[in-house]
Amino acid sequence: QAKYLAQIILVGAQVVGRAFMRALRQELAASRAAADARGRSERPQSAAASRITGISLQEAQQILNVSNLNPEEIQKNYDHLFKVNDKSVGGSFYLQSKVVRAKERLDEELRIQAKEEKGRKAET
Repeated sequence: QAKYLAQIILVGAQVVGRAFMRALRQELAASRAAADARGRSERPQSAAASRITGISLQEAQQILNVSNLNPEEIQKNYDHLFKVNDKSVGGSFYLQSKVVRAKERLDEELRIQAKEEKGRKAET
């Protein structure tokens, strides 16, 4: 009796293990496909900046509530959101960190655009 029970448990564990591994492989493939699609929609340097900072340009714009890359508007919204999320006034350190990362990502995008503009001017 115990031998059969052990075999049933072993076979059941193998089935569950295989199903888990298959689901894990599918999730990894879907994640890669989404990352590739996101990378294709952005310029190569912009996509690299998104990978480095861990935040996409669109997400950074949403966090700082800016629709275009206006340095003054970005700085104004950053200052406001950084202050309201300060832990000493009851804010959230996590949200404050997201605000900082969003500002870094937008600053990097502004640098990329300035570099591209400088390159275009040098070509003419």
